[in-house]
Amino acid sequence: MRGDRIVPILNIAAKLLLVGLLIHAMTNLELDRYAGKAMTARAVLYPISIVIIPIVWWLRGRRPPYPHLADMLLASPFIIDVAGNALDLYNSIVWFDDVAHAVTFLLLVLSVGSLILRLDLEPWITTCLSIGFGAVAHILWEIIEFAAMWIGSPGLQLTYEDTIGDLALSLCGTAIAGFLTGWRAESARRG
Repeated sequence: MRGDRIVPILNIAAKLLLVGLLIHAMTNLELDRYAGKAMTARAVLYPISIVIIPIVWWLRGRRPPYPHLADMLLASPFIIDVAGNALDLYNSIVWFDDVAHAVTFLLLVLSVGSLILRLDLEPWITTCLSIGFGAVAHILWEIIEFAAMWIGSPGLQLTYEDTIGDLALSLCGTAIAGFLTGWRAESARRG
């Protein structure tokens, strides 16, 4: 099977996996792994990740090529988060949350970075936009987590140290993805 056919299949599989994981969570809210984790809010908000790129692509009247890689990468952080809860990794593996923050923001920034690459900007601008997006996205994520805890999701157990650690790890993932995106922009200009 050719590579240009694999990514669309993986994209569809990722979307189905996210929906399946969310259905599992919503039908098993009584499990300890989902207790206090704002799973209903996640079930409402996370599907946006699998429809935003198709909607924007359609509204802009774009024809092929469809950005399957960006679309799949955008769903990936949300899959990791829900799968981490479904498999009880957040409760059973002390360092899972730390790794998840770095990896999910790496994937999120690679997704948006691959869309920024379509703008054919200078590589340093592509790098900065990618890193800036990731930094702002993570700050917003932490604000949303705090709001969820404040309105009554006790399972989040946020502390100042946890928030600073999450910001640092997410920034690491963001910076790696931003520099990789900039490198791709530079490579495209040369080749």
